[in-house]
Amino acid sequence: MITLYTAPTPNGWKVSIALEEMGLPHEVRPIDLGRLEQKEDWFLRINPNGRIPAIVDHDEDDFPVFESGAILIYLAEKSGRFLPADRRGRSRVLQWLMFQMGGLGPMQGQAHVFFRYAPEKIPFAIERYQRETRRLYEVLDRRLAESEYLAGDYSIADMATWPWVSLAAWAGVEREDLENLSRWFEAVGARPAVQRGRAVPRPPEQGRDPEKLAESGRRLLV
Repeated sequence: MITLYTAPTPNGWKVSIALEEMGLPHEVRPIDLGRLEQKEDWFLRINPNGRIPAIVDHDEDDFPVFESGAILIYLAEKSGRFLPADRRGRSRVLQWLMFQMGGLGPMQGQAHVFFRYAPEKIPFAIERYQRETRRLYEVLDRRLAESEYLAGDYSIADMATWPWVSLAAWAGVEREDLENLSRWFEAVGARPAVQRGRAVPRPPEQGRDPEKLAESGRRLLV
């Protein structure tokens, strides 16, 4: 059994989608980001960086894993799914996973901050991060013109990337005109496991209300 500590964010959805796709037994422990629950001592013993998501694998002597990309690799290796065993196939998946971790996530995350959360609207910052996010979407679009999924077959690279692309509008970035990215987005989003994972968790006090999400994000900037 695995315990997933998470919140309704793209990084959290990566792992809940992966757990659903892999069929691994798990339970969900929602973390209230607005109340800074992720900074409490008990959680810092699981993730010293005080961020979600994190997991604890109770089948492995309560082994904790933090950082969403590291969690995806751990779960793929545990389940034997969505990460090829051959060197080239594995490398291809990890390359696109790292593209999301080191590029799309940080850049779009900053677009979210400056476009939605920052108390002062700074046009230079908004435009800079929106432009870079759009450039990365175009990289994805070119890749998906030659491949059904990012690394060939459906993999943890797609699971990592899809939640971020699902929030393009939240970052103020246009993606509908990117034909290949849109095709991939619809195909991945139609998978039942992705739909189940995207709905995890649903805190009753916050839900999906954009204003409440924005307020939660502003509180995290303090």
